[in-house]
Amino acid sequence: MYRYEGRVIHESHDDDGILEVVEQDGVRSLHFGSFPRQSSMLLAEPDKLHLNYVQAMTSWLLFKPTLDDDALIIGLGGGSLTKHLLHHFPECRLKAIEYRASVVKIARSHFGLPLDSRLKVIISDGAEYVRQRTESQSEQYSLMFIDAFDHEGMAPSICNHAFFDACKMLLKKDGMLVINLWGGVNKPLFRQVALWLGQTFDWRILFLPVRDRGNIIGLAFNKEAPLYSMKDLRTRAIILEQLYQIEFIAYLKELAKHNSSVINNSIQK
Repeated sequence: MYRYEGRVIHESHDDDGILEVVEQDGVRSLHFGSFPRQSSMLLAEPDKLHLNYVQAMTSWLLFKPTLDDDALIIGLGGGSLTKHLLHHFPECRLKAIEYRASVVKIARSHFGLPLDSRLKVIISDGAEYVRQRTESQSEQYSLMFIDAFDHEGMAPSICNHAFFDACKMLLKKDGMLVINLWGGVNKPLFRQVALWLGQTFDWRILFLPVRDRGNIIGLAFNKEAPLYSMKDLRTRAIILEQLYQIEFIAYLKELAKHNSSVINNSIQK
């Protein structure tokens, strides 16, 4: 059976709809009953990040040297970002919140998400999980990654100001939030989320448009996150690009280009 220009190797259903795994030209992808890919994996290099927007979510590395403590991931999908973190940061401790148990099952069975003592996967609504732990897990996480989409778009439960306020409470004082957004700067939902992020993080925010995609990656910095000079960031970008084979030099240029009104809040001249 062929669908979305590829061969369907798995199809199942749960209470939230269809889940399909499709292969095409050495790439395995997860779909939720529609053409957009929720996750993709190179069969020959399963630990390599394939989708441009997931690569762009690694732009946090420009501002943090490593991950050697706790990170919270809202939205597991096929687990590409989670696998990347486990592979490159041996001292990390990850907690991934995924709404659909069937998605976790497929991430394990078809996308190589490992059973690893450093990773705890929790079946829950991400926004509810965050909201209920603002006291018990206050200032616990150095990084938070949010990539919570269904077949229609961004999960409604995270589309409110209170959610981002709660996220900030879970972050360490020098922590960062990284979020995958969709729709572009002219879309009302993007403008609204950008406003909430700015208000919550005192406008220490940056946005990275993903080339040839509708995705925009948002970066938000808590109050004690260090300020780097552009000169230092250029040096870091060169080193990171050589290390990870990801376009960090281009990311830094795009950040400088698209954030003129707020860049001085996060990057020194």
